Amino acid sequence: MKMESIINSTILSLACFPKSNPSIHHQKTVKARRTVCCSLSSSSSSKNSNSEGDANGLLKEEEEEKYNDIWLLFKEAQQNILYLNKLRLVAVEELNKANREKQLLLDKIQQLEAVNKLGNEQSLWRELLLRIDSMVLTGLIDSAEASGMRKAVMGNKFSVALVFFDIRQKTDAELLAQLRHFSVGSRKNGFHIIQICTEMEPLVSVGSLSSYVTGLSKALQKKGHIVEVILPKYACLDLTEMQGLREIEAELYSYFNGQLHGNRIWTGIVHGIGVTLIQPLYYSSFFDRERVYGYSDDFERFTYFSRASLDYIAKSGKQPDVLHIHNWETAIVGPLFWDIFVKQGLGGTRVLLTCHGFDSQCLEQPDKLALCGLDPARLHRPDRLQDHTMTHLVNILKGGLVYSNKVVMVQSIYSKERIINSFSHGLEPTLAIHKDKLLVSPCGFDNSTWDPSKDKFLPKNYSADDLKGKSICKVALQQQLGLSKNSSTVLVGCISTESLDFDLNNQKAVWNATPKSVQFIFMGSKATSADGALEYLKKELKDETVRFINKYDEALLHLIFAGSDIILCQSFHDPLLQVPLKALKYGAAPVAVTSNENKFRHFVDREQETTRFSRFISSTFGYLSLSQAVDEIKNSPSKWKQKMVDAMAKDFSWNAECCDVHVSAYTALKSL
Repeated sequence: MKMESIINSTILSLACFPKSNPSIHHQKTVKARRTVCCSLSSSSSSKNSNSEGDANGLLKEEEEEKYNDIWLLFKEAQQNILYLNKLRLVAVEELNKANREKQLLLDKIQQLEAVNKLGNEQSLWRELLLRIDSMVLTGLIDSAEASGMRKAVMGNKFSVALVFFDIRQKTDAELLAQLRHFSVGSRKNGFHIIQICTEMEPLVSVGSLSSYVTGLSKALQKKGHIVEVILPKYACLDLTEMQGLREIEAELYSYFNGQLHGNRIWTGIVHGIGVTLIQPLYYSSFFDRERVYGYSDDFERFTYFSRASLDYIAKSGKQPDVLHIHNWETAIVGPLFWDIFVKQGLGGTRVLLTCHGFDSQCLEQPDKLALCGLDPARLHRPDRLQDHTMTHLVNILKGGLVYSNKVVMVQSIYSKERIINSFSHGLEPTLAIHKDKLLVSPCGFDNSTWDPSKDKFLPKNYSADDLKGKSICKVALQQQLGLSKNSSTVLVGCISTESLDFDLNNQKAVWNATPKSVQFIFMGSKATSADGALEYLKKELKDETVRFINKYDEALLHLIFAGSDIILCQSFHDPLLQVPLKALKYGAAPVAVTSNENKFRHFVDREQETTRFSRFISSTFGYLSLSQAVDEIKNSPSKWKQKMVDAMAKDFSWNAECCDVHVSAYTALKSL
């Protein structure tokens, strides 16, 4: 259609040319000849001597007129040729552009088809693993046979799609016969990790744990590892993105409060990750509530879930390399595993605990440990679960630290020593004793969604190799929000967080100290409730260079990252929204906000035991105030551009340092 419009416009242009008319020139010539003839016939014989000279003069005039006419035609033809050539060049450029767009579209289609094919293959073999679990629980096979089948599936992942393409149409008995004929294949190369957790994006999201579990799981699977996730079946789960959700036709019994209690087991696939949901029957009220956390019986709720998860793993014959647990809610898995379950076919399994902070630890009466089958007298000791300060209580998070083989502390900025000394919330003695098994990992972000080179929300994509699109995005953002359109104007974006909650006086002071040529955009996020603060700021900072967006808008959020030169952050460690990481990817400088002397500073550790991200920030943007950043943009644009290009080229996604730290931890666990 595009080429047809080009050809039609070209024909129309040619039809409108001011063409030269040959009949006009012919009429001029005939007229001149008639004039000559009339002049000759009317002259007298007495003037014959002059007639020859007159005729020569007229012929000369006629030749000059012909020459002029020919020259005029030549000039017109030359102009027409030049115009046609210009149209031809435009048409060729449009054709080339259309071909490039066509090829780009074809490439994207091929990429999507490849991703879809890979996703289908991954979902297939993960669903097959879940069906094997179902066979164990229903008594079709024993755990030893199930273990062999899992090795066969995981060792031949790419041939699984060819053999088991119709898995959903087969009964368990039919599938079992096919599995028994399936070749064992080679042993799996990657790790088998089971995450026992209380959140997972997009099923249930409260804090930073949900994006961490999903982001890390996807990154690990990209590198060839097998990851499964076990969650409680909350009433508030969002199951719209879960594929193949099915209930296993067998009850799982787990121990709690002196008795065995039945549970319904559900399985499905989320982002290619096998997910198991545990739904208590007798204690159905544990997870049939509006909120995930914040109840007086949270210890009972999550202890029940932790014990049921281990019962499910043992009875389904799973033999994972790593049990990955998170925060205090599933920290009880550590003592349960080593005191009860390690001898139930899990001798090759190790435990890794992730701590997203030490401010929430869960202190309980020691006798409550008996609810899940643990011995209170054995565990209520200083070197085990006894709390350091309130010695009559047990500390559940401390138990996870003591009984885990490795502990990963999620912190993007601070070193191990700094965390132990300043952010341990009373756990410093325990952390110091177990220092050798502590690791520090930064959070990451989803670069499949947050990448300016393929971001579907941007008017023009761009990358570190070609930044032209960033200026286009800035102008589009300015136009959409009614700001003065100028790509050279410094634009500052601020995405509110709940922890930020806007230090209002500081925000006002910063804005007042900033040159009025700088534009500001403040926006809330769907994970926060800062509308009141934004409304207050809107009243206080009335200026044509400031805009406020109270309503969360996904497309506009992407455009703010792309169009901004600077993004204000509460901290460089932002596990919830990952604002600094996304800012770097989109070529915007993260500048951290503190109320100290109304400056935009955030000091980071210089120790070598910090993360790569921390070391990069400390050498680039860690000590910049907003005014310093604005001055550098205006006074040293080339230097600033190179700094942003270098930042965009860095990979701080889940696939990079965060995944590397965990793989290193898993590797170390296997040698224990």
